[in-house]
Amino acid sequence: MGTSDRSSVAAAVEPLFAEAAPHGLSLALVVMQSGQVVHERYGHQPDTPFGAGGPVTSDTTLISWSMAKSITHALVGVLVGEGRLRLDAPAPVPAWRGTAKEAITLQHLLDMRSGLEFVEDYVDDSVSHCLEMLYGAGKDDMAAYAAGLPLLHQPGSFWNYSSGTTNIVSRIVGDAVVGDGGRMEAFIRDRLFGPAGMRSATAKFDPAGTFIGSSFVYATARDFARFGELYRNDGVADGVRVLPTGWRDHARTFAAHDPDGGFDYGAHWWMWPDLAGSLACHGYEGQYTLVVPDRELVVVHLGKSAPEQRPLLAAGLRAVVNAMD
Repeated sequence: MGTSDRSSVAAAVEPLFAEAAPHGLSLALVVMQSGQVVHERYGHQPDTPFGAGGPVTSDTTLISWSMAKSITHALVGVLVGEGRLRLDAPAPVPAWRGTAKEAITLQHLLDMRSGLEFVEDYVDDSVSHCLEMLYGAGKDDMAAYAAGLPLLHQPGSFWNYSSGTTNIVSRIVGDAVVGDGGRMEAFIRDRLFGPAGMRSATAKFDPAGTFIGSSFVYATARDFARFGELYRNDGVADGVRVLPTGWRDHARTFAAHDPDGGFDYGAHWWMWPDLAGSLACHGYEGQYTLVVPDRELVVVHLGKSAPEQRPLLAAGLRAVVNAMD
């Protein structure tokens, strides 16, 4: 990458870190091309009621929010590759046996087409199964809470983005691991984070022992970029196959179009229709890991943007991508 290219990238990144930027607050941005960091920039954490803020550095771990859903997809891939889970079989949820929910497959769950009721809302004064699951009546056993909600649609017939769905998948992964005598925390570390080089990454669990795969992984921006690199290389890291061949294509197989954001949805990954072949992890408040394999490119952004600001943020990230041409 030449000096002029680096200057173009730096110029595209600069507005994202401007004071009072219209897209909100950027805390970290990493651009990797061909596996190398070609640009990174860090901001400043604001003070909150939970503690003082401070400068963000390359060693600061930040929350994934829903980018963790794509990490959950990777964990499923490990088990599918070993024949320990089947995508087209009824999802192995014991409470669903002998009920209409038994028609829900693991693929339906990954596509967000389970048919289960779930309101994905983050506003306190609205009806929100998401908030109730994470912080209310469901917080001690999030998967059981989500799995117990009513079936509103024939499985596979209706798309509904749902953090509850992901936590059901996380329980399925955990049951498979523990059922074979393993420990979920060690499985995540040894089979995904370690091989991918994500040394800072930490997964959080609910009191029932389920990985909160909908929302809670903490890692540095560079380590989220390493996760993106794993998918850019179709599941290979440092010459070692971590995920099954073709698992990247599974992630970006079209399941639905979200008219609200303008993005397409695959299997626990998003796609940006204007960037051919792309796939992306999206998280609340403007967390993105954008992977563009044709350009050998991964862009990570971590920050705090309100929903109405996110189109501006996405436009800023597109400018960064286009600066790499």
